[in-house]
Amino acid sequence: MHVSPTEPAARAVGHLSAAARVRSTCRRPAIHLASAVMLATALLATSSALPSPAAARPSLLTFDSTPYTIQSGDTLGSIAQRTYGSTRFVNDILAANPGLNPRRLMPGQVIQLPQIDTSAPPPSPDPAPVVPIAPHNATPAPSPSGSDPEASSDQPASEGATTDKPEEPATYTPQPITPEGSSTTHHSVTIDGRLISYTATCGYMTLPDYQGQPRASVFYIAYTRDGTTDLGTRPVTFSFNGGPGSSSVWLHMGALGPRRVLMDAEGFPLPPPYRLVENEHSWLDLTDLVFIDPVSTGYSRPVEGVEASAFHGYTADIESVGDFIRLYTTREGRWASPKFLTGESYGTTRAAGLAGYLQNTHGMYLNGIILVSSVLNFQTTNFSVGNDEPYWLFLPTYAATAWYHSKLDEATLARPIAEFLDEVKQWASTEYLLALAQGDALSDEARAPIRQRLARYTGLSEDFVDSANLRINISNFTKQLMRDEARTVGRLDSRYTGIDRDSVGAGTEHDPSMTGIWGPYTAVLNDYVRRDLAYENDLVYEILTGRVQPWSYSNVQNRYLNVSETLREAMSKNADLWVMVASGYYDLATPFFASDYVMSHLGLDPTLRANIHQTYYESGHMMYIRQADLAKLKTDVSEFFGAALGW
Repeated sequence: MHVSPTEPAARAVGHLSAAARVRSTCRRPAIHLASAVMLATALLATSSALPSPAAARPSLLTFDSTPYTIQSGDTLGSIAQRTYGSTRFVNDILAANPGLNPRRLMPGQVIQLPQIDTSAPPPSPDPAPVVPIAPHNATPAPSPSGSDPEASSDQPASEGATTDKPEEPATYTPQPITPEGSSTTHHSVTIDGRLISYTATCGYMTLPDYQGQPRASVFYIAYTRDGTTDLGTRPVTFSFNGGPGSSSVWLHMGALGPRRVLMDAEGFPLPPPYRLVENEHSWLDLTDLVFIDPVSTGYSRPVEGVEASAFHGYTADIESVGDFIRLYTTREGRWASPKFLTGESYGTTRAAGLAGYLQNTHGMYLNGIILVSSVLNFQTTNFSVGNDEPYWLFLPTYAATAWYHSKLDEATLARPIAEFLDEVKQWASTEYLLALAQGDALSDEARAPIRQRLARYTGLSEDFVDSANLRINISNFTKQLMRDEARTVGRLDSRYTGIDRDSVGAGTEHDPSMTGIWGPYTAVLNDYVRRDLAYENDLVYEILTGRVQPWSYSNVQNRYLNVSETLREAMSKNADLWVMVASGYYDLATPFFASDYVMSHLGLDPTLRANIHQTYYESGHMMYIRQADLAKLKTDVSEFFGAALGW
């Protein structure tokens, strides 16, 4: 079991162990693979030339290992102590098991125990080199293997070159914003076993008004596949998230882009520091990607003299994002390319609106729209007095949540989730809907079986259901379901649980599924833009901001916003427009049954209904944080592209 690694892995693994031992003195003894690899790379750099990003950040290290099945009561510390005689080897175990969450070990789970020479004393760590900061608009030279924008030309060039102390950092002077400034870097990613070389462009594009006067500096990140000879056959996809007030970080760093935030297999966060890994399920093999941050999100800002509020509303937002898409398409010569939109949450509202705006204003006809966790008709999600629609449309998601947290009877828990939800959907859209429609006219005799069935499906008590007048809103449900365990459930992803100050009250203090992903995505995005994309900007990157409020819905005064008619009109005018709707079973922000309802009420001509593809996932709003659903989403999207383009 205790063997010395062989060359060429010996040197890397030796430094990896050194990095791990350095970390073992910290309060948290465990780091995962990406952290260990980063530190090992820094140690190697003191004795050899700094390699390119592809070499400096390998996605995996190869270990000789032995499988081990987790037993009840196991921790990584106890396993390391038992196997190697010391807990200092915890980090080596983590390095051999990328994505392993040490806080979520489950009996029966199989991990790999690397073979380690335990007789070697822990080496003293060398100081990590200090890398000079690249200029604001640095554009590294192309390299077949990918260039390292942070590698200085005066780095040591041979094995024997050493230094007694790390280099002094270069003086950094904050740079003014250059609206048209950008950085260009070159990278590669392996998708489905194929190496994809690509160029990343990161920066601002000045958005003019109709007369050509600057209105805003819109930040974007674009990935284009290298070697494309015919742009007429290469699709381009414009992607954005929602909010309103969200940057494009979630789809970018979670699903579509060539790098993604490392979460555990079920989509729960690993301990900080948070890490970036290669996204083997990126869409870059299918399409070029352009991630757009609407004004006041990300680094996007209005120009001096223009009020930010001029962009904060349904109509103004559609116009500004649509005008950016037209400008990018024109400048990059993509008018002949197949064009797709991908939006998430309010981004689906924006995408449907853009289908009409781009078509009617700019004559730009799309090939497809991918709606991730869609909300097109706001009446389906607004728990306002007199609006009974959300109560029956949310019920299947309440039932899925209760099923997941084992709040239902044993017979129901033994059923497949999809089969159970089919039953709930059928009852919700018939008997429950009819009961809601009767209002106060519902008799006590008719009320009793409705109350009983609601309690059985939701895991809530009959008394609670009765007190809610058979109408359970989202705030009450997320607080009440696990109140007896002093826990709340998430809104974006109801698999998540949270802890409030106390268990009284009608609502939660925070959404644990939002706070659970905010930290990882914020840290990784800020590091990635500077380190990998060689782009520097001292503005706050607004991940999700309230600065866009109040958001204007002046186009729909005294009624609910409903863009489903805009989508229907666009599909009717362009019979080659295809739509994919991706929904998570545990999404309480935009429930899957509400999406189903809206899509079935578009009023599409029967000849166009086959253009809509609907897919479902056993996760929440950001279904892609769960690895199985990240892979499924890519498979579903590949099939959708094939259908839309006739591949």
